[in-house]
Amino acid sequence: MTSSPDVFDGRRSFVAVAGLTYGTNLAVAVLSLANVVITARVLGPSGRGDVALMTTIAMLTASLAAFGVHEANANIGAAEPERRRSLATNSVLLALALGLTAAGVLAGLVQLFPALDGNTSTPVLALALAAIPILILQAGLQMLIQSQYRFAVTNAAWLLGPVTNVSVNGLFAAIGVLTVSSTVAVWVAGQLLGTILLVWYAARRAAGFGTPDAGLARRSLAFGSQTHLGRVMTMGNYRLDQWFVGSIAGTRELGLYSVAVAWAEALFYLPTALQMVQRPRLVRAARREAGAWAATVFRAATLLTVVLAIGLVVVAPLLCVGVFGDEFRGSIDDLRILAAGGFGIVALKLFGSALNAQGKPMLTNVGLGVAFIATVGLDVLLVPAYGGLGAAIASALAYSAGGVAMALVFSRALGVRRADLVPRGTELRPVFGALRARAQRGAAP
Repeated sequence: MTSSPDVFDGRRSFVAVAGLTYGTNLAVAVLSLANVVITARVLGPSGRGDVALMTTIAMLTASLAAFGVHEANANIGAAEPERRRSLATNSVLLALALGLTAAGVLAGLVQLFPALDGNTSTPVLALALAAIPILILQAGLQMLIQSQYRFAVTNAAWLLGPVTNVSVNGLFAAIGVLTVSSTVAVWVAGQLLGTILLVWYAARRAAGFGTPDAGLARRSLAFGSQTHLGRVMTMGNYRLDQWFVGSIAGTRELGLYSVAVAWAEALFYLPTALQMVQRPRLVRAARREAGAWAATVFRAATLLTVVLAIGLVVVAPLLCVGVFGDEFRGSIDDLRILAAGGFGIVALKLFGSALNAQGKPMLTNVGLGVAFIATVGLDVLLVPAYGGLGAAIASALAYSAGGVAMALVFSRALGVRRADLVPRGTELRPVFGALRARAQRGAAP
């Protein structure tokens, strides 16, 4: 490597920016869990399952419809600053076109196959459909702004949704008017607020909005189409299990499983933060430098994830029953099994992001495809008989299989020895060094 893992392109250190983004992840996690507690205690397992199903449908459909435009924004925005204005405008137009089309198609499918929406009421489904273009635009602008190293505003936008959920749902619960419909409406409003912040920042503080560029849009869609399958499979890996559980085992079983998923997602936050922060650097790096950097980050993330996964297994009863109540006792085993997939999550996120940054999205699809095929096959096999527990087993096995496949593809494509993917115990020194330096600065007179 040409630089130490504490250097971030001459700007703030990689550790500092990653720490800020990870801290935002944790704040989002705490707020999201608080919202889950509020809604689960008031609405019960079935009501909580209805909410989880609607948000899952919206997010999965948005991923299906986006065609990877946000991934193109990350690469083109980082490598070609002069195109950022047109990318911003194209993002708005493409989000409207793709999102509204997807919403219309899904509405038609629900009419043909009513079980797809878990028999949720039409107004609630309409709210979920309205969120689809909002989610597509949010992802596109987030990646474009991050390509300019503006992580503070994307972190703020990320926080707006959970803050809105907790504050408004908490108020509604206190006055006795919290319902499934109001909870989904508040979630959509939170996503809209975050997107509005990104639009404002792109217009006033970043490159701004320029003339639409049809050629650039075709280029974005061409690159995005290569990442699209991977994005769809990623969302399928993370969300399809909940759709299976809700549609096959019922919303009460989904309510239990969604609580376990909410806690297990603590394992997602670190690799999510790291993949965001390392992406602009990897776009500009040579192949072997990118591989060495991503391998170092992976080893450090794996060490931290092992600690987090063990913690989840140990305190699962407290997290599920102590926080949500005895009727959620069925979530304990689900959570413990999901924690076993932590390694796979880290590998899928970090190595997949590195391959995309290096312009190799089709190779990313190999690892994601292994995980997706395993998810679908095992869900079909296990969910009808075991409900949420079957989904947990399927997810843990699928994450692990996909993670191994992604690691093998990454090491070959970027010239990294497989031995260099094994943690050595020294990867966390830059983190501890940065923390010591910060503490010393704080203690200085």
